[in-house]
Amino acid sequence: MATEHKTRHLHGDLKNALVQAGLEILEEGGIDALSLRKCAARAGVSHAAPAHHFGNLDGLKSAIAAAAFALFSQSMREAAAQEGDSDLARLKGICRGYLQFGMQHKGLLDVMFGLPPDAFLKLGDDLGDSDSYNILRDACAPFVPDGCDPFVTEFQVWSLVHGYTQLYVSGRLGGRPQDASDEGPFDQVMALLDGLQGAAS
Repeated sequence: MATEHKTRHLHGDLKNALVQAGLEILEEGGIDALSLRKCAARAGVSHAAPAHHFGNLDGLKSAIAAAAFALFSQSMREAAAQEGDSDLARLKGICRGYLQFGMQHKGLLDVMFGLPPDAFLKLGDDLGDSDSYNILRDACAPFVPDGCDPFVTEFQVWSLVHGYTQLYVSGRLGGRPQDASDEGPFDQVMALLDGLQGAAS
């Protein structure tokens, strides 16, 4: 693995190699394991290299979060495609992809939603097609009541799925045991979406 990173940065891809190193560290050890020094060691470069490219740990976290959001968006799109053709099935599929990503990549979820508010907002300019909020927004659009602010529906759905995901992956959902295949009472909780306007379509 170290050889692979060294090959990357010798070809001028050091910044991406450091981001990839950070992704791997988060997957293996979670948010507490991430540091500039560990990313440098994983990428096979000097300890000063991450600071040169990202300034500090927060800068590195922002770059890692941008890469993680692309994986997050992919998870939501893939789950939505498997769920069904109706607007409601697509919305529930996106929510399932949200949960599945959190279950499989808790360290990435922590860094994505643990950024300071200003850094989080700046990410929107860099995400492009991988902007996960736009995926959620498009899926919510059919359920926005006429004359109402779309943000209300979007925040209702986001609060529901994000809250469930955070509670579940942190083990705080009633102390339930968790494994890779058990999503808990996900379907029952997501049934609340059936009350959205136009949910029968």
